[in-house]
Amino acid sequence: MIGTAPIVFAPAAAAAWDLDWAAAAPYLAGSVAFELAYFLLLTRAYVGSELSLVYPLARGLAPVVVLVVTTVALSADLSLWEGVGVGVVACGVLLVRGVGKRSDARGVLFGVAIAACIAGYTIVDSYGVRHAGPIAYFEVVAIGVAVLYVPLVLHLRGAAALRREFRAAPIAAGIAAFGAYVLVLAALERAPAAPVAAVRETSVVMATGLAALVLGERVGPARLAGACVVAGGVALIAVS
Repeated sequence: MIGTAPIVFAPAAAAAWDLDWAAAAPYLAGSVAFELAYFLLLTRAYVGSELSLVYPLARGLAPVVVLVVTTVALSADLSLWEGVGVGVVACGVLLVRGVGKRSDARGVLFGVAIAACIAGYTIVDSYGVRHAGPIAYFEVVAIGVAVLYVPLVLHLRGAAALRREFRAAPIAAGIAAFGAYVLVLAALERAPAAPVAAVRETSVVMATGLAALVLGERVGPARLAGACVVAGGVALIAVS
């Protein structure tokens, strides 16, 4: 997925090339670092923890981290409704995690770490995309991640394992992921990072439902309700 996406999108990136290398370079390097950490953590998380736990935590907490960092470190204003939205997300995260019962601590920790990576590259990219077009910017980031990640997989798993995954589904997933984040970058050109991150993470409800329907995970009423509450919280952050 990571290896094929930048190849597929190379012609589009070349046709719409718009990149100030000198100004964008620090942001490109930072984005590659956060994206690489994101994929490494994500693949490890899904090995032993459920999608319906990790995904809502990672995606739901990410806009909260973005909001806190941009408010505390970057002196952005925090409105009342944004503060309420953060509180609502926190309540939803508790429901997803499980209240009053033993939860998957490993999955929770991975979810928090992945959220930090998502917040990191979202903030970095919100500045980097000021110096480049969305497709050109992410093409460079995607190439950087692929150049580092694919050799690592070859070293750890071998060429045979990589060849087995060279099929339609991973390629389609790579195209979908690349296209989705180009749209995020286009949104970051037009709006602050916190609301963009918030709207994006409403996907937690879809992912939680699909985890039950497609993966056969046991998604109880509390976890599904928690995903909906998380989506409501990020919506509050967005509309404020």
